[in-house]
Amino acid sequence: MGELRFEKEKTALVVIDLQKGIVSRETAPHGVKKVVENAARLAEAFRKHGMPVFLVHVAPIGVDRLSPPSDEQFVGRGAQNNQDANWSDIVDELGRSDSDIIISKKQWGAFYGTDLELRLRRRGIDTIVLCGIATNYGVESTARFAYEYGFQQIFAEDAIDSMSKEMHDASVNYVLKRIGLVRSTDEILSVFK
Repeated sequence: MGELRFEKEKTALVVIDLQKGIVSRETAPHGVKKVVENAARLAEAFRKHGMPVFLVHVAPIGVDRLSPPSDEQFVGRGAQNNQDANWSDIVDELGRSDSDIIISKKQWGAFYGTDLELRLRRRGIDTIVLCGIATNYGVESTARFAYEYGFQQIFAEDAIDSMSKEMHDASVNYVLKRIGLVRSTDEILSVFK
């Protein structure tokens, strides 16, 4: 692994599902607090350098949400229509700015059924830095689409997490490393120095 480099004018931060209803769950291997803290550090650096920050969240559940029959349901899925009013609100720790772009989705990935790709391309973005929860759901689903769309990707490994260390590690080691660069938050931030 060589020194990490990217063109600031062609790079955006994409934060996946760091919203109140999701960060209330326990995650591993880093834990929610550390993931949110590292994502906030990245967002602050991107904003300081005039680089776009995309905050992606799962919109309130409704008839448009994908909900195919499955052998295992997410915990609380049947009760999702009764979620707290702030369930999909972006966490305060990210220090949301007026310049941030909000993307609302109704499935795991941030590209399908949204205008994320269009917004990135109109800004001349060819590289995305990804962080958020969960590694093997929202982050990996978004990353797979980004790879197929030809975006270069950098994954902030200590700013992503899953429901277990095993789930996180499998996604990082068997998928993300094959479609992008996996680096620490500090390694990514070093590009700004």
